Amino acid sequence: MARVIVDVMPKPEILDPQGKAVTGALKRLGFEGLTVRQGKRFEVELDGDATSERLDEVRQAAEKLLANTVIESFDVRVDQ
Repeated sequence: MARVIVDVMPKPEILDPQGKAVTGALKRLGFEGLTVRQGKRFEVELDGDATSERLDEVRQAAEKLLANTVIESFDVRVDQ
C-alpha cells in the first residue's frame, strides 16, 4: 500500500482570506515577518505501489475533484 499526498493551494493571484487572518493573528502574537497562505492537504492511500500510472490517476482525481483549478494549483507526491 502506498500513500500519496495532494497539496492544494490558492493560486498566487487569488486572495486568501484565511491566510491573511492567520498572518494577522501571528503578528498580534509577536511573530513578525511571517506571511501565511492556507491550503488543503489530502492523503490518498493506494492499493499496491505508486506507479506512474497510479500517480496519473491521482492527478486526474485532483484536477476533477480535489482542487478547483480555476483558483487553485495542486501538487502530487508520494509520502515517504
